[in-house]
Amino acid sequence: MYDRTKFALIAMKRMLQYLLAAWMVCSLTARMDAADADQAVIETTLGTVTIEFWSDVAPKSVANFKQLAKKGFYNGTVFHRIIPGFLAQAGDPLTKDPSKENQWGKGGPDVAIDAEFNGRAHQFGVISMAPYKAPNKSGSQFFFCLGNAPQLDGKCSPFGKVISGQDVLNKLGEVAVKAAANGERSKPGERIEIKSIKIQTTE
Repeated sequence: MYDRTKFALIAMKRMLQYLLAAWMVCSLTARMDAADADQAVIETTLGTVTIEFWSDVAPKSVANFKQLAKKGFYNGTVFHRIIPGFLAQAGDPLTKDPSKENQWGKGGPDVAIDAEFNGRAHQFGVISMAPYKAPNKSGSQFFFCLGNAPQLDGKCSPFGKVISGQDVLNKLGEVAVKAAANGERSKPGERIEIKSIKIQTTE
């Protein structure tokens, strides 16, 4: 009787170990499925930045960014707003034309998408969508976090992070700035252009 009980306990223990292992594999697979296989390679006049996407928390923002990038929408735009230690903003199509400088920061695509506030923190290297037309809408403008910015959590839509090219972010943070039309010291003293954004699949 004792041997049967001991055998049953051993069998139950092994079954629990098997179930736990199976659960861990399923959990890992689910997290991998949630990850986006695509990356964006952003070539700028300061160097190249590669980002990974967070499709699991910001699917609309990621899809919108990819679509615009594939159309060449961002090619020739510039970083029009830089606040050292805080952010570097780009993606406004109006910045392609220096004669429209007084309108920079107001441009975007014809259609705005819903913002996707999520639980990802705005930390150094994170890329996030800037508000467009309304606090809860996004367009084409995005920004890189040049430092930790918890004040933006719940107000902007983080949709990825830099996985290579952090040195370019450091260079952006070192760009000399002057007062913009609104008085904010965020106007770059030089033209820093986005030459191209290419979407590539890692698989």
